[in-house]
Amino acid sequence: MIPKIHTGLTERQMHRRFWLASSGSVLAGLSVALAAYAAHASLGDKAQGNLQQAALFAFGHGAALAALAPLAVRRLAWLGLLSIAIGTLLFSGSLVLGALFGISTGAAPFGGMLMISGWLLHAIGQWRR
Repeated sequence: MIPKIHTGLTERQMHRRFWLASSGSVLAGLSVALAAYAAHASLGDKAQGNLQQAALFAFGHGAALAALAPLAVRRLAWLGLLSIAIGTLLFSGSLVLGALFGISTGAAPFGGMLMISGWLLHAIGQWRR
């Protein structure tokens, strides 16, 4: 249930921010499990490094999403956070799939570009207040 806060936002806008913040929290939580797995599993050095890198990016961006989503009042800022979320899933997900299943990590650079673009969009959206 979404807490009732008088922000001047529509119900739809509140739902978007709620789900984006919640997704960030889940992402950060799962990244802790991924980091623990990377630290304790018997993996090669490259696979272990990729899992740790995926966990690091997922944690940092998940925590940022959880903190910033409720504050993203402007549409551009919200689109930036959505781009960060999708980019993180592509980047970290690609590294995880590559490390665990040998699948190509070709989506990682695209995910990285989405994260970079997302941060810039968020900044522009916040500046336009």
